[in-house]
Amino acid sequence: MSNDGHQEGDAVAVERLLVPLTDTVTVRQTVGYAVQSGLEGADALECHLVVAMPYDADVPESERQRDDAEHLLSRARNWVEEDAGNADVTIETATIGVDEYLFGPRDYAEIFDAYAADHGIDRVVIDPEYQPGVTAQLLQPLERELERIGLAYDEAPVERPARRGRLVGGTEDFDRLFATFWISYGFYLVLGDPTYWFDLLTGAAVAGIVAVSLAQVTFTVPLDRVQSPLRTVRFAIYVPYLLWEIIKANIAVSAVILRPSMPIEPTLTRVNSRVRSGLPLTALANSITLTPGTLTVRATNQQLLVHTLIPAARDDLFDGGLERGIRFVFYGRESMAIPSPRERDDAEIVGGDEL
Repeated sequence: MSNDGHQEGDAVAVERLLVPLTDTVTVRQTVGYAVQSGLEGADALECHLVVAMPYDADVPESERQRDDAEHLLSRARNWVEEDAGNADVTIETATIGVDEYLFGPRDYAEIFDAYAADHGIDRVVIDPEYQPGVTAQLLQPLERELERIGLAYDEAPVERPARRGRLVGGTEDFDRLFATFWISYGFYLVLGDPTYWFDLLTGAAVAGIVAVSLAQVTFTVPLDRVQSPLRTVRFAIYVPYLLWEIIKANIAVSAVILRPSMPIEPTLTRVNSRVRSGLPLTALANSITLTPGTLTVRATNQQLLVHTLIPAARDDLFDGGLERGIRFVFYGRESMAIPSPRERDDAEIVGGDEL
């Protein structure tokens, strides 16, 4: 076995595989399948083991994540050596995406594609349980993005363990219920009268029902007891900004309506946002809908389909002010540096008078 590089001869067929890793119950099987399938049709194998770091890899608390990534890469290297035996195998390990914000399947597919192009990768072997960073499982959307960019991939045929729900909820379940209750209660009181006893009682009842029904759906990952309060503070900062955007949009729409010519240009736009699905995407979609002149029609994965009434509303959407604000709430100030949808070419008109 070779771990220091491989010199190819004219008659030597080398299979180059990229294996993205996360610490799942099927990662060992995935590595084994990659080695076996890579050696079946080739004389030598070049196996690239990579860990894609999440968007917050540069914050102080991510040191543990980097250590975990190095430990996983070390374990995976040992697995390849064990499975390869005396076969001619070169092993490369790397962490990728550390200088980028990785929010969803498109981002991960793009960094895999860039790595594949730099290293002449023939095929990507994907763990069916692949779950990078703190995101929910994203294999199916990731497959679609890999197909979109034309990167060959193979899903490892692993045996998945049976999933059994816990009979008794733990601290994580309580955190989800607690957070969902107070978020729902706060929204209810903002829309109602927080000084009226009837709104206080009905708000608590509605928030309780919402928390019991939707806590597990709203928060697909365990809550961070340090970051969650910080997000609450950042949300309190975001609310005045949202109200200001609502006021500006009201004035813009009113000015158009009052003009005799009524320069209304209804269009349907698609925006690939840079926020994760779940609560962040829901918050962004609702913020857009609350702003007059825009209405979120559909929110799937990271993609928003938005109806805009006037050009100014569409321009504001493409400039990404609300998206930047939601990133600030959920991911911190550093994430606000990501380019706008217009700058990164992630927004387009898909229907309306301009087509």
